[in-house]
Amino acid sequence: MAGGDSIAFHARLQPAKTAVVDLVHGRLWTYSELELLVARTVTALRRQGLRKGDRLAVLARNAPEIPALHFACARIGAMIVPLNWRLAPSELESLLADAEPKFLIGDSLLEEKGFSGLSLEVFFSQEVSTSLPARTRPLSRDMPSLILYTSGTSGRPKGALLSERNLSETAINFSLLADVTSSSVFLCDAPMFHIIGLVTNVRPVLMRGGTLLVSDGFRANVTLERLADPALGITHYVCVPQMAAALRSVEGFDAARLHGLKALVTGGAPHAPASIREWIDDGVPLTNGYGMTEVGTVFNMPLDPEINRRKAGSVGIATDRVQTRIVDSKDREVKDGEAGELLVRGENVARGYWHRDAETNEAFVTGRWFRTGDVAVRDADGFHWLIDRRKDMFISGGENVYPAEIEAALADVECISECAVVGVTDEKWGEVGHLFWVGAGTDGGREDELRRILRERLASYKVPRYFTKLEALPRNGAGKILKPELRKRALEGAG
Repeated sequence: MAGGDSIAFHARLQPAKTAVVDLVHGRLWTYSELELLVARTVTALRRQGLRKGDRLAVLARNAPEIPALHFACARIGAMIVPLNWRLAPSELESLLADAEPKFLIGDSLLEEKGFSGLSLEVFFSQEVSTSLPARTRPLSRDMPSLILYTSGTSGRPKGALLSERNLSETAINFSLLADVTSSSVFLCDAPMFHIIGLVTNVRPVLMRGGTLLVSDGFRANVTLERLADPALGITHYVCVPQMAAALRSVEGFDAARLHGLKALVTGGAPHAPASIREWIDDGVPLTNGYGMTEVGTVFNMPLDPEINRRKAGSVGIATDRVQTRIVDSKDREVKDGEAGELLVRGENVARGYWHRDAETNEAFVTGRWFRTGDVAVRDADGFHWLIDRRKDMFISGGENVYPAEIEAALADVECISECAVVGVTDEKWGEVGHLFWVGAGTDGGREDELRRILRERLASYKVPRYFTKLEALPRNGAGKILKPELRKRALEGAG
């Protein structure tokens, strides 16, 4: 019996259609060839001992084999765990200890990060290529097939459990909002350890029977040339606003070369209305959207340029398959135009967090409404606007950064008696960290030392850009640090 997923479906519906293209090595797979690859991967994974409920960790840059591993894991009933290769080795060790994978597979990043595991290249060239295709029976679509780690507000990463039903719903929602069809061609160079890379860029186009082009990473000049290449015929590109800004900054940028795009979709960070209008005025159909690891695609702006221009800055509307509410601190729904926390319900919502029952229970309110932690406003036309993030998390270059994690990394440093981190606006990265600290030594004298310590313990994007020493951190009557006051000091450049 067939596996019952979109690959198996299109292998029968349009077997000769190009499904995936590897832009790095010049390889391609039709849907029938992709089905054979996935079926053989199932056999090879089982030979390695992977069984229902097991986890397979992956540490590798983008490659077509990663989606193949994901579909194969789903057919087995196992879970793929793509690891953020930007993290420090100690951070990756924590994720591996939490996920407890059956084994780890990866590319040159394994040696670079100091881990042992199966070579992705050798596994596919020797194990998968010589395996007989497995004939798998459909499994429950509510079984998780993917664990995506997202940092928690306490600084301890949480693994969101995403099932095939969740992933299919995101594919449907994005397809409806961004007009994905069998003629669509997606370019994926967002990292496949993110929801944008492994889900938003992969599932909608393969569900609809289009073509997925896989790049090993974003390089503004290369990506721009690919988007403008009529031979590639790219229709959809999904990225964070900082990547879109980098495209515009390429020398000789000509928006007219991008008029073949049906949708340039940004998300994952705030996108300035003026920038959105600039793209639209140049004739490029840029739309702003909203989603997150736990819920996939929730909102996106219509492709209509006039609506987009008029509502620039909005993250858009949801499909009729997703329910949303905006509530106050007592979970009472607010009126249009009033700010409150965004709640989401639907089959796109993750079932919870891996081995985190308490945090799973905290994430949901009665009726299985998921707390996003984001503050939003809905206008009278039903369009949504993000106002702020509940708590202190900020976004740097599309990556979530939680101050508590940075503060915890300095807890054992003798020269620091206390510290606090806030996010501040940055033209290039959207936001960067500003560390305020109290302790011995001068600001300038300690900055290099603190920066070195943090680089050893954290991913580079988490290391604050600015360091300021204070005599004492501002606190309220209850002793809580006043981070709004620190943000004000950072903005004013006060030490």
